Amino acid sequence: MVVTLLCAAVCLHTQPASRKPAPVIGKSVRYCNPLPIEASSQDGSPQGVSLGDVTIVPESDSYYMFNTGGGAWLSQDLVNWKYKPVQGARVPVAPHVVKYHGVFYMSGNSSPLYRAPDILGPYELAGPWKDEKGEPWKGVSNGRPWSGAFDVDIFIDEDTPYLYYPGRSTDGIYVVPLDPKDLTRFRAAPKRVIAFNQSHVWEHWGEANEYSLVAWIEGPWMFKANGTYYLEYSGSGTQWLSYATGVYTGKSPLGPFQYSPVNPILRKTSGVVTGTGHGSVVKGPDGNWWQFYTIVLPNPPGGRRLGMDPVGFDRNGNLFVHGPSETPQWAPGVVADPARNSDSGSIPLTINKLRNLNQKGSFSSQRPGHEASYALDNGNGTWWEPAEDDKAPSITVDLASVTEFDPPQEFLVDSMRIEFVARGGFGAARSGAQPVSGPVAHQYSIEVSSDGNTFTTILDKTGNQITKYTEFEELPPTRCRFVRLTITGWPRSGNSPLGIMEFTVFGKPLDQTR
Repeated sequence: MVVTLLCAAVCLHTQPASRKPAPVIGKSVRYCNPLPIEASSQDGSPQGVSLGDVTIVPESDSYYMFNTGGGAWLSQDLVNWKYKPVQGARVPVAPHVVKYHGVFYMSGNSSPLYRAPDILGPYELAGPWKDEKGEPWKGVSNGRPWSGAFDVDIFIDEDTPYLYYPGRSTDGIYVVPLDPKDLTRFRAAPKRVIAFNQSHVWEHWGEANEYSLVAWIEGPWMFKANGTYYLEYSGSGTQWLSYATGVYTGKSPLGPFQYSPVNPILRKTSGVVTGTGHGSVVKGPDGNWWQFYTIVLPNPPGGRRLGMDPVGFDRNGNLFVHGPSETPQWAPGVVADPARNSDSGSIPLTINKLRNLNQKGSFSSQRPGHEASYALDNGNGTWWEPAEDDKAPSITVDLASVTEFDPPQEFLVDSMRIEFVARGGFGAARSGAQPVSGPVAHQYSIEVSSDGNTFTTILDKTGNQITKYTEFEELPPTRCRFVRLTITGWPRSGNSPLGIMEFTVFGKPLDQTR
């Protein structure tokens, strides 16, 4: 088979944003959700894979990521993330980190406030939270007292620190200024600035937002852009695919705040990117704003993942997100206005292409209840498990998947994504967990063919040593009809057989009438 590789000029990043050359697939950097974050484990286990409640902190020329499930991760471009352990205090659930007067502060759910001279620590106790009277902070939610922090967000505005936090259930979001000399102490009584509004149907609890009187308003994140304060929040609850993100705007950190007419700004209940809530917004290396968010999977094992998409503002100042996306997008710095022009145009070509199996579209093995077709159903609630004795599991996809009456079709493939099952991937390694053997990473190859008989390798990761449970890789733009994935090695433990939630090949159809 002759493989056709399409090449073009390299994108020059030294030109002004307004004169950026057109991006080129295969040359310009792209990203794809869920983000392929490196695991925090050393043995190949899914430690630090199920991540959520994400906070991104810019520091010097880098970005640091903290999540429920661990931290920190380091990046210079918001696309490639390297795990960097935090020293001192353990990263709490729903962690928040902020820099104030040269000191880094960290807190989270049921956590006091910690401080450190460096963003990676070592963190030491700054003290428990105290109300405006200097007494231990005890909140009241719907008439019921509670204590301890929950989904905290510290926002610095003109050298004044403010703490945003939710109550419980339908209680809403509160703000309180903090003592600049002691960030553990409130400077005034908390003020509620957002409350559950029954007319906002997307805030209702439940998979179909069917509980009209119940909600979980949570995950506040404040930032300022163009003189306006944007206060993001999430509902209807982190266990639902209906989990979504909304925003209020104001002219002061203390409000009053107005509900955005374009809410929710992030919501998706089907596909591989679902339950898009509790995140953060950061100005990227390109000078544009970027939204990070939690992705809720419809069926553990694996829990949650992370997503990223560009933020924009319309002529009325309304915030919008170009997303949630689940196809390859241009990375920060590639296009001048990513909020309106980040889609690279590649589409999924493999969805449900194993419905009608024939001799040219097949798989090596499968277990009952975890058939190979589940790897191509565009959803993370099901997965393919090869047989236990299958030493090199493979799946071959006929991208055309046409009947005998249809003309033949070929495609130009340019990238691919694999989502591996990550059982027990939440937070630190579990006590009593079975040891992992074999490679520390998933190892595989991608081959293509035009006739289903002769295959050529276009991606060889059989020597991969970087542990990721979501993989996204560029492929040399190649004309073909058949694509084969072969797994040659993977981390093994007694209670965790290999599982692939989704295998997606991206590209474009070729018009063969021209």
